Amino acid sequence: MSANQNTHFGNTFLQPGTGIPKGQPPVVINAGPREMTFGEKAVGLSFNPSGDGAVESCKRGFASVIDQMHDLRENTANAEVKRMASIAITEAQTAQMWAVKAITWRG
Repeated sequence: MSANQNTHFGNTFLQPGTGIPKGQPPVVINAGPREMTFGEKAVGLSFNPSGDGAVESCKRGFASVIDQMHDLRENTANAEVKRMASIAITEAQTAQMWAVKAITWRG
């Protein structure tokens, strides 16, 4: 079927490539807020009183690294890898706090 053909489903024609009935707006289903990841919690992503975009971007970057180390720690049986991942998480949290301090410094 070419991209410009309509798909017939029962008595409803669907907009090409969308699964949406022709002439109808898309339906957006809001599943509500998702649970924060371990990394997002670890960096305090929801705490940004000034609403500074640079702070949020910084925290998101560190949260991603922390999530990676958390996943590694949870999915290995090697005690030394678990220890190193835990240290990496702690050091990433420390670096994130200093980075936010640098971003928000008004001196």
